[in-house]
Amino acid sequence: MNASLRRGRPRRLLPPLTSVVCAAVLAGGCAGAAAGPGPGPQPSATPRPAAVQRSANSLQSEYEAVIKDVLPSVVQIDAGNSLGSGVVYDDKGHIVTNAHVIGRQRTFAVTVANSERQLGAKLVSSFPQQDLAVIKLDTVPGELRAATFGDTSKVAVGQIVLAMGSPLGLSGSVTQGIVSAVGRTVSESAAGGGTGATIADMVQTSAAINPGNSGGALVNLDSQVIGIPTLAATDPQLGNSAAPGIGFAIPASMVKTVADQIIKHGRVTDSGRAALGITGRTVLGAGFQPAGVAVVKVTKGGAADRAGIKAGDIIVKVDSTGITTITSLSEALAPHKPGQKVKVTYVRSGGTKTTEVTLGEM
Repeated sequence: MNASLRRGRPRRLLPPLTSVVCAAVLAGGCAGAAAGPGPGPQPSATPRPAAVQRSANSLQSEYEAVIKDVLPSVVQIDAGNSLGSGVVYDDKGHIVTNAHVIGRQRTFAVTVANSERQLGAKLVSSFPQQDLAVIKLDTVPGELRAATFGDTSKVAVGQIVLAMGSPLGLSGSVTQGIVSAVGRTVSESAAGGGTGATIADMVQTSAAINPGNSGGALVNLDSQVIGIPTLAATDPQLGNSAAPGIGFAIPASMVKTVADQIIKHGRVTDSGRAALGITGRTVLGAGFQPAGVAVVKVTKGGAADRAGIKAGDIIVKVDSTGITTITSLSEALAPHKPGQKVKVTYVRSGGTKTTEVTLGEM
């Protein structure tokens, strides 16, 4: 499954998972005992085999150890009119989160998971194309603990993971699941404050991901952050309600690539993302259905310009992938790197042409 989740497949993606500031009310229930025939012998539960009990206790201990290790590195970010999560990146007070969590804000109130004290923070830089951003605490507390980021190449389907963050404003929350798939290409909605980014190589997980988890941590049992939870899926057959157990996280490798550049240079200097170098829009064809991407503007000296593509051309295919919308074009380019060559098919003055394009950088 790739970002074509948004192109006729059964499910599409939720707006990004920033939570609107809210109060959560938790209620519990109790049950009374019904009158029975009177006391008597009760069936005893079959004891669990000792080996099974030891295994369950061992796994529970692992969960508890990971939570103790990592949760102090996960923070809640108050961006004014919304709440999200973040991960402490280093001992200098840098925190990595999603770009859609911070929106247009430049100052933030940050709360560490094991404290109620709010800390001030300022934006270092945002990179909406990958939905990542870095903020920095004004004052670094002595107890601040940086997270350890794992090796994306070692993430495997079936691996047990924990998602940590502030879903619905409930700071320090933890959910559990597995890695459901790797290498997903997913397009984020631009609605509800989203960036509209198309992101490659995402980690799919069954761990519960809810609004407010954005920017938090997806963690393995070695206490390593393997991804930043960013998106969940919805099912249009259920009125676009959440599709349980389908969430997506930006892989740790991309998080480190972007965060390191922002911290060092104040911005991303090498995105590693391929681009055609055009401004385009979706055009409609017969039956008012999306039929391609019209080139509105070509960047002078960019990839498309060098390949002879001009404003007014309508892109309908990249290699063997049909292009009907801006999103599908972004998805087709997402797996590629700058410098790679692709064949772009386009329509000009009623005729179809194909040209080879050496991709530039986003």
